Parts: sequence; structure tokens; C-alpha cells
Amino acid sequence: MNKSIGIIILAAGASTRLGKPKQLLIYQEHSLIFNTVEIAVNSGCTPIVLVLGAYADLIFPEVSNFPVKIVKNCDWQEGMNTSIKVGINSLEATQENLEAVLLMLCDQPFVSTQIIKKIIDVYYLTGKAIVACEYSGTFGVPALFSAKFFPEMLNLKTAKGAKQIIKNYSHQVATVDFPKGEIDIDTFADYQRLTNL
Repeated sequence: MNKSIGIIILAAGASTRLGKPKQLLIYQEHSLIFNTVEIAVNSGCTPIVLVLGAYADLIFPEVSNFPVKIVKNCDWQEGMNTSIKVGINSLEATQENLEAVLLMLCDQPFVSTQIIKKIIDVYYLTGKAIVACEYSGTFGVPALFSAKFFPEMLNLKTAKGAKQIIKNYSHQVATVDFPKGEIDIDTFADYQRLTNL
């Protein structure tokens, strides 16, 4: 068990472009949220915080049997930054002396336990304060942030999440190649493409 690195799974959004909760779309026999939480649990990281919001009551039964802390972001409409804040506060309340946190989304179907473990390996091997995945010419999640960034993560003003921190501290970023990280599910067409792969 890696007790010095926590995970926050951000799953509070309303999936407005899809018209129904993408968290509950089925891929490889389970919902996207089930798969994501299972990957996080299998990574050995602890504690794991799952941040729900718009569809919390619908999603909760899907994940209630996992050993994760489930919290609700009542301000989910204001953007991903509010979910990150809720997640960091919950992690810090659960466990002191965390070394880092790894952010995950539930709509990247090709994320795997191997990717999560590789991010952690690169963090320790390089000594860099941030490890982000690289795909489509950009850096993004899953991404790991040293605890020294927790104050900034609690004060994010952009609804886009922690990408601003990655940009601001590019000299402190190590990367993990994850080409399939570009595949995420925002629309029904995205989901159809996924199921046809």
C-alpha cells in the first residue's frame, strides 16, 4: 500500500453535452465510474476520495462497496476547481502527512492501474513535483501533484481544474506518455466511437 500518495477522483459533473450521467455509461461490462474507482483501489494508493455532485444519489450505489471516501461537492456547477478543493480538504482531514495527490477523471476509459503506477514510479525516479500524462500535444490528467501544491489547489480560480498549475510550473513537470488519454467521453458520439473500437 502506498500510504503517502492519495487519489482524488473527480466525478461531480452533470454531463450536459451527453444528456445523462456519463459516470454510469457501460464500458467492458461495468460503468465508467466503477472501472475508474476499481483502478484507483488496485493502484495501492490510499486514501482515495471520490467527489460526486450532480448525480450523487444515482452514482453512489455503483461505488458504495469500494474502500473509498465518497464526498459531495454542493458547488459542482461552479467548475472542476471546486471539486478539487473538496477533494483536497477531505484527503487532509482523512490523513495527515500526505506526500502527494493524484487526480483522476471518470471519463478516460483507457486509464489503467499500470498508468497510475507508472506516474508514481516517475515521480520517485525523477524527483519532479508534478507528473502529468502527455497526449495530443498537451499535458493532463491523470496527474500527480506534490503536497507543496495543495495550497494552490485549494485556491484555484479557473473552472478548468489543475491544468493551470501544470502550465505555471512546467519546469517542475515530468511526463508519462499516454496517447489514449486523449479519448474521453463528452458526447454520445464519443461513446459510440468507444463502443465501436
